[in-house]
Amino acid sequence: MPALALVTLVVRDYDEAVDFYTRALGFELVEDTDRGDGSRWVVVRPRGAAQGTGLLLARAKNETEEAAVGAQTGGRVGFFLHTDDFGRDHARMTAAGVRFLEEPRHEPYGSVAVFEDLYGNRWDLLQPAGA
Repeated sequence: MPALALVTLVVRDYDEAVDFYTRALGFELVEDTDRGDGSRWVVVRPRGAAQGTGLLLARAKNETEEAAVGAQTGGRVGFFLHTDDFGRDHARMTAAGVRFLEEPRHEPYGSVAVFEDLYGNRWDLLQPAGA
């Protein structure tokens, strides 16, 4: 098995999620296919990550799934977005309205800051040391 292809992220609304991930995080929309039953197959991934893991944005369709929106990792950082230029991407994301929960830190493993997506899921923006 050469790669992990997709990770599902439960969202409230397809269009608001696509807007956030493409506009605020700079991801690209890879696929948006109507499945004919009111649902869509929506995949985004970091721009330029042709073979990287993508996010399958899945609209919540019942109370259990709705309750998981924004809390899919129990309040822990669950997603790690690598960058090759921390300062550039932190500034761009801040200007786009991304809410960072802390000031950037410089750790032995790299430069990092925790941010929340539009639903409250926590992410690390991370430039690994030596990158």
